[in-house]
Amino acid sequence: MAGEAVLDARAVGKRFPGVTALSEVDLTLRAGEVHALVGENGAGKSTLIKVLTGVYTPDEGSLWYQGDAVRFARPLDAQAVGISTVYQEINLVPLMSVASNLFLGREPKSRFGMMDTRAMNSAARELLRSYGVEVDVTRPLRTLGAGVRQMVAVARAAAFDARVMILDEPTSSLEPREVDTLFSIVSRLREDGVAVLYVSHRLDELYRICDTVTVLRDGRRVHTGPMAELSRLELVAMMLGRNLEQIRREGATKFSGVEADTESAPVLAAVGLTSKHHLRDVDVTVRPGEIVGLGGLLGAGRSETVRAIAGALPVESGTVTVDSRSVRTGSVAAAMRAGVVLLPEDRKADGILPDLSVRENIVLAALPRLSAAGLVSRRRQDAIVDVFMRRLRIKAASPDQRVGELSGGNQQKVLLARLLCSEPKVLLLDEPTRGIDVGAKAEVQSLIEELAAEGLGVVLISSEFEEVVEGSDTIVVLREGRVVKELHGADVTESELIAALADPGATDDE
Repeated sequence: MAGEAVLDARAVGKRFPGVTALSEVDLTLRAGEVHALVGENGAGKSTLIKVLTGVYTPDEGSLWYQGDAVRFARPLDAQAVGISTVYQEINLVPLMSVASNLFLGREPKSRFGMMDTRAMNSAARELLRSYGVEVDVTRPLRTLGAGVRQMVAVARAAAFDARVMILDEPTSSLEPREVDTLFSIVSRLREDGVAVLYVSHRLDELYRICDTVTVLRDGRRVHTGPMAELSRLELVAMMLGRNLEQIRREGATKFSGVEADTESAPVLAAVGLTSKHHLRDVDVTVRPGEIVGLGGLLGAGRSETVRAIAGALPVESGTVTVDSRSVRTGSVAAAMRAGVVLLPEDRKADGILPDLSVRENIVLAALPRLSAAGLVSRRRQDAIVDVFMRRLRIKAASPDQRVGELSGGNQQKVLLARLLCSEPKVLLLDEPTRGIDVGAKAEVQSLIEELAAEGLGVVLISSEFEEVVEGSDTIVVLREGRVVKELHGADVTESELIAALADPGATDDE
């Protein structure tokens, strides 16, 4: 039974230049309660956590801790009053021993004022054993698996006499057995009266461990209530901003400018792709002229799937074939030679070279076939650049303009032009319209349909379900790194997609 409010955020707002990250968000964490915080990418979860823990100071609203108004100027201020956080990326010291990490900054001292290593090791063993973890506490942390390191991080946070525990995607690197151990720790924290904020995209976990749920969307709180009173379909609909009744009534309406050749042999067949903590037995088949959408919530494994196909994510098992020819997995070069190219999700970090010109960015992938005796003909470069600037309607002062000076939509088109220069057979598109204006988005969507109509196989990822549904002939639905359903033809609708994501039996072990 939940007790009194321990940490209370009231009408909290946080702004950054040009962006309102949080607006009038309320959140109450109570003693002995596990409170889920959910929302899609960009919903405001990370920003809210940083406000609660003193990384950010709110621009509006207030924080209350155990009935008193508080203002945390830095994370140490939040830690000092009993707010502990375990992030997805573990921030411990890998070269130090397990015991040293557990007691870092509060090492037991001997009567002579020296660090008492024997007492520290003994206390560390007892602490971890109380949480069901048996490990040699004298070993360097880096020699242990990711799951054990995560457990050490949780135990360290709990050992600080925490009144509030924030767990941010705590099971992302855990094996099923380790997840059970973590849940026993969470249950113990609940019994000890600790208020737990649990952030995860895994619905099964949320319904298993959480008492209450708060849903954020576009920086606003859209729902708070008992977890058990909210169906999975209702929860997914809230996260996506869809009207539940409309979803239930929706007919099989779909737009696609491309008719795939369903009789032809696949241009791409990825079978049984498995990557630890990312993918499990994922199959994706694409035929010439077909657009296959990957549907799923944040963390479902969509980006990991296309990265595995493109050779950018190592896989433990599984095969990739292009035009019935086997492609070596884990090799970007092998995938590109076979005709597979990837448009990455983050064009600024992984795509464009902002200080180079439009020309230089476009021809980068084509340089090997444009060169003769180590020299690259400027005339041949200009001819290719001219073709793609006209075909993709790239708006630039000239081919010599720096790509960093172009709009987001035109930067995306330059990236597409570079990929098309390599004359691919399969185009993997990860969020191709993210961060570009409505007009540019329509142009890019139209271009994708044109490319498919010319026989390219396309795999499309978009966080906008409407875009995936309208632009795809087939949708492979992913959840927690597994394929849970495939939608074809008249079944390619938002209602079918959301129903597949919300189906509690979809990820049950066979």
